[in-house]
Amino acid sequence: MINIREALAADLPAILEIYNDAILNTTAVYDYEPHTLSMRQQWFQAKRQQGFPVFVATENDVIVGFSSIGPFRAWEAYKFSVENSIYVKDGCRGKGIGKLLLAPLIDAAKQLKLHTIIAGIDATNEVSIRLHAQFGFEEVAYFKQVGYKFNRWLDLVFMQLIINER
Repeated sequence: MINIREALAADLPAILEIYNDAILNTTAVYDYEPHTLSMRQQWFQAKRQQGFPVFVATENDVIVGFSSIGPFRAWEAYKFSVENSIYVKDGCRGKGIGKLLLAPLIDAAKQLKLHTIIAGIDATNEVSIRLHAQFGFEEVAYFKQVGYKFNRWLDLVFMQLIINER
């Protein structure tokens, strides 16, 4: 059984392992170099200071995924817009973990009285695009060749969910 809970500082090594695998082996993160534990600790502290949640998915007490929301852009006028992130451990994908991690992000955004969630997704990541569409996200932008990784140009899709019409 897969459980979702808020992340703890003790979860950061497992979160780091999942994130670094995404950097090194996928186009889910447009970065080249693995992050350090110190970088993940700073990231986690920033989430806490900003009041944004980080969730983990566990299976038999092993962390198999994590999700979070954070600022979409740094300027003040964007304060009601956030970007989401969902990562699932290699070997655990296809079990519905992403679905379990996305739902509490939407709930948290509603509780925080945010207006919209934006997802930046590699255009070849059909699984993530379908996942977000299941929750009502719509494609609002398609950027051609904005990233370069694994010796090829990458396209980026922006999907958006308006969660509070006010």
